[in-house]
Amino acid sequence: MRIVIIEFMSLDGVVQAPGGAKEDTDGGFAHGGWTAPFFDPEVVGGAFDDALSKAEALLFGRRTWQTMAAAWPGRTDDPFADRMNAIPKYVVTGTLGDDDLTWNSTTRIPGGEAVARLRDLREESGGDLLVMGSSTPARTLLREGLVDELRLIIMPVLLGGGKSIFPDDGAKRPLELVSSVNSGTGVHVCTYRPVAEG
Repeated sequence: MRIVIIEFMSLDGVVQAPGGAKEDTDGGFAHGGWTAPFFDPEVVGGAFDDALSKAEALLFGRRTWQTMAAAWPGRTDDPFADRMNAIPKYVVTGTLGDDDLTWNSTTRIPGGEAVARLRDLREESGGDLLVMGSSTPARTLLREGLVDELRLIIMPVLLGGGKSIFPDDGAKRPLELVSSVNSGTGVHVCTYRPVAEG
């Protein structure tokens, strides 16, 4: 399976709480829901639709999984919701138990086993394992060299600090830009793939 990360991101690299004011206030983050003014159904919505259509499974961290699990199961008559609810899901967590996994088709990956389990999943045949949000697993995957594609939905806003997906270990990781689409709201949807240094 290919591991693909898709993220809403500010120009200064923040991915925290894109969807709502109370989504993630860690560190005093006060800009939750910052993507709303820039959302474009055709370009931004299309990027998620395309990514989800190629996915065979989704991967979340605990906080993102809990937010999604609270939102999606109650949505009906929505093809996107139907797909989100039916697709196999993995959640990396050190705190949730199997009994907490109320969103159907969810498998728990204990935090301490995450890297080994994700290496194994990547070796399996199939489509994409799509990481949505989930800054901590995304950062770990990038640090471990397990990301096959990075889709950044870059919004024209500076947030002045917050959670990022980028490792801060001083390592250089070259990427190749394979596609870029712009929206009328100033959003750049950029797809990158890792390249080996020569």
